[in-house]
Amino acid sequence: MLPTVRVVLAQVAPVFLDLERTIDKACQIIEEAAGLGADLIVFPETYLPAFPLWSAIHAPIDNHVFFTRLVNNSLTIDSQSMRKIASAAERHGIFVSIGFNESTPASIGCLWNSNAIFDDAGRLINHRRKLVPTFYEKLVWAPGDAEGLDVTETRLGKIGALICGENTNPLARYSLIAEGEQLHISTYPPIWPTHRPDEDRNYDLKAAIHIRAAAHAFEGKVFNLVVAGVLDQHTIDEVSRGNDDMRQQLERYPSGVSMVLDPSGQPVAMSEGEGEQLVQATIDLNLCIEPKQFHDVAGSYNRFDLFRLQLDKRPQRPLETLLTEPEHANVAPTEPLLSRHISTSDNKNPGAS
Repeated sequence: MLPTVRVVLAQVAPVFLDLERTIDKACQIIEEAAGLGADLIVFPETYLPAFPLWSAIHAPIDNHVFFTRLVNNSLTIDSQSMRKIASAAERHGIFVSIGFNESTPASIGCLWNSNAIFDDAGRLINHRRKLVPTFYEKLVWAPGDAEGLDVTETRLGKIGALICGENTNPLARYSLIAEGEQLHISTYPPIWPTHRPDEDRNYDLKAAIHIRAAAHAFEGKVFNLVVAGVLDQHTIDEVSRGNDDMRQQLERYPSGVSMVLDPSGQPVAMSEGEGEQLVQATIDLNLCIEPKQFHDVAGSYNRFDLFRLQLDKRPQRPLETLLTEPEHANVAPTEPLLSRHISTSDNKNPGAS
């Protein structure tokens, strides 16, 4: 028998561009979710310490202060700040998935849109970077690689994760389905502007989330755990910078939605409105089995003699130093290999905070 899992989606706002206060808030929410009996809590895209909405609203030449603040409040995967999240997961016995702006010692100005998953012992079980920043996000984030594009087997089931627009990519989605995914995590920002709010062509984030989430749940016969952020008044004030017209625009953009969908693509839990809330659901992974009889795209309902997908999971590094023989190649020490075994007691390489 497959497990029954209690999940919590944290539809919450960060403390805008304040890493330590956002870390403290996240730890409080983790404790609250554990008190609700949750096995797993999921935070939104780049919850630590904010989604860079300014890139959609302001001209690039006006965003240098925002970018500098973001860099100064970003973190490495093995930083002391991230260890606080790992410690909270261990202390409260809960799995934690959290989006963050990831920095690197290789370049002071390089950031990735990243996600980390910790198990209930505080161990890092997955760390990945968004493959391609979307639209104006390219002004902030570098492209990621597929090193962490994995499905992780846990006592809760087989967990995979994609970030925002990656859930539109059928190849990325299929790569997780083909690794036996059962619990899919989808993370999103609070809003995602593409036009001014009075134009009819604006991006309906809620509708787009629902379409993509239902499609992946139905095609993969998985439970899809979808969480969007919250645009609070403090963030609106910060991003609008005293411009009343811009403030009104931010308040009018379509917001996202958080939901849990079953393997038929139907919602079993959904957020109520745009405000902060914890969306709860209990899911039975045995419900993933029956619909595999109808469409198992990673098994009996495919033709692997006709179709083939190749995935390159080699890490992409800024420098590779070759010694005498190619097999002795060393990765430059400025960008360490991703830590897969972060520990709350391991302080050998604390990284930046």
